[in-house]
Amino acid sequence: MSSILLRLGHYDERLLLALVHRRRPMLDTFMRGISRIADWPVAVAITLYLAGGFVPGIQEAGIRMAWTLALSHLSVEVLKRVFTRERPELPIGLNWLMDVPDRFSFPSGHATAGMAMALPLAIAFGGLAGFAILSVGIVIGISRCYLGVHYPGDVIAGWALTLTMLTGVIALGL
Repeated sequence: MSSILLRLGHYDERLLLALVHRRRPMLDTFMRGISRIADWPVAVAITLYLAGGFVPGIQEAGIRMAWTLALSHLSVEVLKRVFTRERPELPIGLNWLMDVPDRFSFPSGHATAGMAMALPLAIAFGGLAGFAILSVGIVIGISRCYLGVHYPGDVIAGWALTLTMLTGVIALGL
């Protein structure tokens, strides 16, 4: 089992380095901006706005979003303290492109929050609009790696956590 984890960790690090070595100034600005969508004040404001019924026709998706965001956030905080994976250490000359809220990396709270907002809306809208919304959630996760603050595995774990929480929310009829 430990050899599998070592191998996965090696791939995780290689993918992260491949991404951060492709940074471009204009893309840096975009990635910082899209990552901010999943900052807790923004995510909570968007979620409460939609769950509050301020946008006609998607209040149910907003309520699912609220439950998914709350449950996944609590899970992220517990898992970060259980796994205590340190944030990536980038090579000399490369830095994180954002400040981080804590020192732990696994799972990515921003990737989780971004997907917790995107998935219920993508399901509600469906079609091209749903795909576009889901794409924003995916790019939020990718941005966390691009910015150098998370390994790809942290992001994938956050997405999986969100999918699990949303599945539970739907199964419970919330």
